[in-house]
Amino acid sequence: MTASAQRGPGTKDRSRPDPGDARPDAARRLLAAGVSSACTAAGLGLAVLTVLVTAGWIAAPHLGLGLVGVVRTAAVLWLVGHHVAVQVRGAGTIGMLPLGLVALPGALLWRAGRSVVRGYLVTELKHVVMAALAVAVPYAALAGALAIGSRSALAAASLPQALVASFLIAVVAAGFGAARALGPSARLGALVSARTRCVLAGTAGSLAVLGAVGAMATALALAGQLHKFSAVYQLLDPGAVGTSLLLLAQLAYLPNAVIWAIAYMLGPGFAVGAGTVAAPSGSVLGPIPAFPLLAALPAGSHGSGPGWLAAVMLAVPYLAGIVAGVLTVRLAPAGALESAPLRGFCCGVLTGGVLGVGAAFAGGPLGDGRMTAVGPSPWQVATVASLEVGIAAAVAAAALNWWYLRGTSADAATVPVNADRPGTSVTPDQSVDGHVIYLDRWAREGAGAPSAKRPRGPSALP
Repeated sequence: MTASAQRGPGTKDRSRPDPGDARPDAARRLLAAGVSSACTAAGLGLAVLTVLVTAGWIAAPHLGLGLVGVVRTAAVLWLVGHHVAVQVRGAGTIGMLPLGLVALPGALLWRAGRSVVRGYLVTELKHVVMAALAVAVPYAALAGALAIGSRSALAAASLPQALVASFLIAVVAAGFGAARALGPSARLGALVSARTRCVLAGTAGSLAVLGAVGAMATALALAGQLHKFSAVYQLLDPGAVGTSLLLLAQLAYLPNAVIWAIAYMLGPGFAVGAGTVAAPSGSVLGPIPAFPLLAALPAGSHGSGPGWLAAVMLAVPYLAGIVAGVLTVRLAPAGALESAPLRGFCCGVLTGGVLGVGAAFAGGPLGDGRMTAVGPSPWQVATVASLEVGIAAAVAAAALNWWYLRGTSADAATVPVNADRPGTSVTPDQSVDGHVIYLDRWAREGAGAPSAKRPRGPSALP
């Protein structure tokens, strides 16, 4: 067994510097490690996107776009991966960006957070925050520099969004990576109270149900519109390399499609242009861009598919709320009846907040004119999800917690009064006029005490 394995979780390792140490050299080392990890994460992400852009440039070269233009385009795509809006000449602002592309910098920053704390003694959450900030600050500076350097007459990324979005993504991703290096999930979960854990678990359960059903609904919608899907591919005729790049773009937009499907199940639906709507009650769509994934959009002013299918989809949020309520009570049953429904409703509110943020990032403008409104409404999704999931979770949590408390009360009622006294057995000792009298053999324990009074009743019999 190695020396590191023999040390416990709380044992300090003097071979690694403590980031909480007040010495200036420890702070400088932590900052240097953060800058190095941030540069590595940004460089790897930019390299991957440069390879993809170069492959597309070779397959379909355009006049006036040299190697400098390829690098600038890769930098813009890197910023798009951080959800930074881009102003394109002749098209307007492109703000509906692929959420799947965020997975690339997210994974690299997660590894960066782990690598920063690997050489430091991490024992508290404040050290995790310090490590995340050590990565996020230089990472945001690099994003700002790329936003300035990638500007051209064709496209320009937003500098304020580049600074803010990259900083937030770096803090979250690097913070999770650093926290995971702090210890296993069970140890991290022990840092929060049981009530907080059960609410977070219920929220995760409801989001998992909604996400799974949303992904299934998206897949079924695509399967039902394969002829439209193939027609769009034939219209675009991207070629072999273009087909591969187009497939990657659709995979990057799949998380957006799942969130759109969740908004559809919740009821508010989504828009694909100003004055349009796609909802279970019916869809009103105008001309849409030639993108194969959009072939899955529902059609028909009175809804697509049979009526029972729309009813099933509308019932999914309530099912997610029931799952949240059950998980909340199973992990930490409440001692009071009114506490369980409150925790269940908190799960619904958190679920609505997460879905509202997701809806805000899943939509955005796709240029000027009618395409300035694309995607679901964030406040409508958040409000409806909070009410539907929260009410269902509150009812389910209240019912299950009442059942638990009822069972606990029944078990407590069957426990003998003297069950906590070792060696105690309740047996009939005398019978008077057909009545069985039980004697308390422990009644004389306090007889020697000055304040003890001789008990009265059947136990006082000789």
